[in-house]
Amino acid sequence: MRHNLFWKLAFTFLALLLSVLVAVDFFAERALRDEYTRTTLGQLESVARLAKARPPQLSSVPPSSPADRAALDQWVSQMAASNVRVTVITADGHVLADSQSDPRTMESHADRPEVRDALAKGEGHSARRSVTMGRDLLYYAVRSEAAGTPIVLRFAAPLTTVHETLVAFRRKLWFASVIILLLAGTASLLVTLGFSDRIERLKEFSRRVAEGDFRPLPGDGSGDALEKLGASLNQTAARLDQTIRTLTEERNLSSAILGSMVEGVAVVSGAERLVFANQSFAEILALDLSPQSGSALVEIVRQTDLIEAVRKVLAGEPRVESEIVTGTLRQHFFAATVGAVRAGETYGAVVVLHDITELRRLERVRRDFVANVSHEFRTPLTAIQGFAETLLAGAMDDPQNRERFLEIIVEHSRRLARLTEDLLKLSKMDADRLELEIRRVSVSQLIESCIETAQHRAIEKEISISVQPTNGVPDIAGDRRRLAEVLQNLIDNALQYTLSRGEILVSAKPRDGEVVFTVADTGIGIPKTDQSRIFERFYRVDAARSRELGGTGLGLSIAKHIVEVHAGRIWVDSEVGRGSQFHFTIPIFDAERAARPSPAAATRATGRGSA
Repeated sequence: MRHNLFWKLAFTFLALLLSVLVAVDFFAERALRDEYTRTTLGQLESVARLAKARPPQLSSVPPSSPADRAALDQWVSQMAASNVRVTVITADGHVLADSQSDPRTMESHADRPEVRDALAKGEGHSARRSVTMGRDLLYYAVRSEAAGTPIVLRFAAPLTTVHETLVAFRRKLWFASVIILLLAGTASLLVTLGFSDRIERLKEFSRRVAEGDFRPLPGDGSGDALEKLGASLNQTAARLDQTIRTLTEERNLSSAILGSMVEGVAVVSGAERLVFANQSFAEILALDLSPQSGSALVEIVRQTDLIEAVRKVLAGEPRVESEIVTGTLRQHFFAATVGAVRAGETYGAVVVLHDITELRRLERVRRDFVANVSHEFRTPLTAIQGFAETLLAGAMDDPQNRERFLEIIVEHSRRLARLTEDLLKLSKMDADRLELEIRRVSVSQLIESCIETAQHRAIEKEISISVQPTNGVPDIAGDRRRLAEVLQNLIDNALQYTLSRGEILVSAKPRDGEVVFTVADTGIGIPKTDQSRIFERFYRVDAARSRELGGTGLGLSIAKHIVEVHAGRIWVDSEVGRGSQFHFTIPIFDAERAARPSPAAATRATGRGSA
């Protein structure tokens, strides 16, 4: 049933009400019957006393003469005038006279209980069904004497009146009971329905709270215990809502902090099972899926050093630091810190992985830079020192060698100057101090100025320099002097590594909001294995030839820095023996963007590139 509690209470109230009505009917009927029986018995006793005071006058028992019979019948008639049945019975049970039946047809009454009691005690009574009359009668009998012989005078009144009275009483009682039942039942049903509805509201409120809906339960103004219970539940729900909100905010804050951390963070239980891990932890260990809570540590982590560090902490050490390496071709270095954590009887370890790959790379770059700079400076300094000592040793008196030695010293000093200047440029770029003047730059004018500068050298080497038409190419946004430096560097490199009667083609094409510059040559080309490193500092494909041609090994690195601070890209396509194509992109000039005030950082270098 939908309202189970309602029907239980309703049936209970109705059952109690019916029980009360049945009990009232039973006891009322019994009391009425007893009262009527006592009243009727009292009437019979009154008639019996009168009859005993004036017994029948007989000369013999049983009457033998017609006069005795007539006297007996007359006496019986007089007694029966009180609306009672009168029966005269001898001591042996023979019926002498009866006011309502022929005594000759009546059987012996010696076994009747009222007759036996009358003979034995002087009087007797009973209520039973009359065999002669075929109905229920109330009998009262007294012992008397006639003609010196004991007889029994029995008086009876029908109980039909009692039954009729009881039936009428019961009809009225049940009618009143039905009315009372309907009224009381309706009232009890309404009360029970209201009570069950309030209980149902409390149950629905509890269900809502269990599902996370903490809206308060409105009061009904009854002021009873149920309303107080509802108010108490509202307070409990409000406190629970506040507690859950606080815990949720703390959890979300912790999750956001741990999730946004670049460091990998994981919590391991004392059973070496994962309790928590953020996304960075999965990315560091190159896991396809996020590690699931409860997974065994050895199933996730393959670095034995990290597992050993965790086991040491779980064994009792408060803190262990280690370093792990991931990857083979492109290695990544991580500083692993494992600390012990305890919360009551629970203990475990917190693992933090900090990426130190860039630190290690910078350390390597610094070592390489120092070694390269030392190496680059050593050659010209050694030459300058050697030829200077030679001149001081007496070669100054030799006009022929003196001039040649001085030219060598000047050449190496110029090389030192170029190297120093390039190092200063890179230092400014690394320190974000490279000043840029972003202006509108014509692509055709930029290319023409660089070609004019390189034309003399190209004629000397018998190399043809041509420019693809730049009609329709939009202007670009950049520092004209710095961009000319990039393009000039690429053209100079093409001239250096292109043999006589070779060709160089310079072009520019718009594409996706940028202008792509290309310097293509028919030179010696660059091997595939070296193409990814030619923009590194001091990297040379052919170190001996590069130094012989006067290169510092920093030109492409500088070009890469300048292009990147202009929000562009630079790359190379090359094949050994078939030449190279150097490409770089510069954004197209936007008049609306140029009209808006730009931040100061826009005029400075923002990227360091690769080293």
